[in-house]
Amino acid sequence: MTVSPAPEGIRWGEVGVGLATMLFAAIAAWQSSQIPGEGVGSSVGPNIIPWVVSGMLALFGAALSVEALLQRTPPPEEGEHAAIDRRGAFWMLLGLLLNITLIEFAGFILSSTLLFLCTARAFGSERPARDAAIGFALAFVAYIGFDRLLGYKIGSGLIESLF
Repeated sequence: MTVSPAPEGIRWGEVGVGLATMLFAAIAAWQSSQIPGEGVGSSVGPNIIPWVVSGMLALFGAALSVEALLQRTPPPEEGEHAAIDRRGAFWMLLGLLLNITLIEFAGFILSSTLLFLCTARAFGSERPARDAAIGFALAFVAYIGFDRLLGYKIGSGLIESLF
């Protein structure tokens, strides 16, 4: 006896992910409104990036929901299911734990570099030296942007003390 695939319909799980993303965006926007907006001589302050992130999350959540409602993605093949990538999840969790644990001692730049390195590994990268260099460069630019341009301290550590 063969089982026919389920009839086409709204993919409620995908709609739920989109709605959850929009809810997260609303929470992020609410928290962004709690950040003092005192810029360094301009209307741009330390809350600008959180507002941009909140807006992008809301747009992505809406796009996910609309895509699921309009069924723009093909349904999964029969017998196909999403398996959890345990290796990738491990590397992501390790990166987050290292970042949370080390940011106070090692500083923003080194802990963010490790987070980037672990995230790249989670997505299958096998070039740790390149990933560390990219992560370091991004973290360094972010630190300079927040610390020097916005005057917002995001962690000081080994490398940050050199500036």
